[in-house]
Amino acid sequence: MRCPYCGGEETQVKDSRPTEDNTAIRRRRVCSTCGGRFTTFERVQLRELSVIKRNGRRAPFDREKLARSVQIAVRKRPVEPERIERMISGIVRQLESSGESDIPAEQIGTLVMEGLRELDDVAYVRFASVYKNFREAKDFETLLGELNAEDLPPERDPS
Repeated sequence: MRCPYCGGEETQVKDSRPTEDNTAIRRRRVCSTCGGRFTTFERVQLRELSVIKRNGRRAPFDREKLARSVQIAVRKRPVEPERIERMISGIVRQLESSGESDIPAEQIGTLVMEGLRELDDVAYVRFASVYKNFREAKDFETLLGELNAEDLPPERDPS
């Protein structure tokens, strides 16, 4: 592991423990060259994933890109970071355990939409507006109508 301060390759692990959600190993390291201390997080990767974009192009799956897009959607919303991390880890686990190496971008978007719907309605609408490429206010009205319809209790049978 390279030192982020001096670029030295001789680093020692001083402490190693699982993260609270058990999705990664947190390692405290010290650089033998400059004495700098830093933390790394290591995650188990079950398989190498590729994303098949809408235009047919293939790109390596990037967990950090997924996390950034979710962070944009939940910005300034009262959602605990642990819940966000659990959602992202759950999506990645679903993708890795699907048995497929090539994942359509639409499948990832659908999983994110499902996760955000459970976390926060506003974040869900924000993400949906970009993911579904909303062009006019009517698109928002339709999505909000769907959200409201699902929140209503089921109608009772009068008989």
